[in-house]
Amino acid sequence: MNAIVAVYSDWGIGCCGTQPIVIPEDRAHFRNVTGSGTVIVGRKTLADFPGGRPLKNRRNIVITTQNIKIEDAEIARSPENAAEIADNDAFVIGGGSVYHAMLGYCHRVYVTKIEAAPESDTFFPNLDKLPDWVCTDQGEAREHDGITYRFMVYERRQV
Repeated sequence: MNAIVAVYSDWGIGCCGTQPIVIPEDRAHFRNVTGSGTVIVGRKTLADFPGGRPLKNRRNIVITTQNIKIEDAEIARSPENAAEIADNDAFVIGGGSVYHAMLGYCHRVYVTKIEAAPESDTFFPNLDKLPDWVCTDQGEAREHDGITYRFMVYERRQV
């Protein structure tokens, strides 16, 4: 399983349920990497998507404990349930609590590292400080509206 995330220099990922800084090239990168595969998302993060709807052309698994149905999505009642029903190449796409709960199932994380530190109230685990993770692709520095960012890849160390 994989995860894909845009993080700020302090590993913040959002504030008040949304991203403070959005880079259009990151959105395109997200679409390219996740392709037509499976994505795993929390219910609150899904609500922040355009129209609050699942992503098109992908299998959407939504983690929620609420007794609801979501058109064009499968419901997982727990992170464990999501891992059971997802394929090995699925992408965890947020939010914060879903990333934390699902990171143990992931073998690769695609990180867009944005060199800025807007106020964040939600953070992704700092993979640079976790001994189980290593950066295998630093990506080249890019710039958008004066903000530098990189598309990076982290992989879980083989034991």
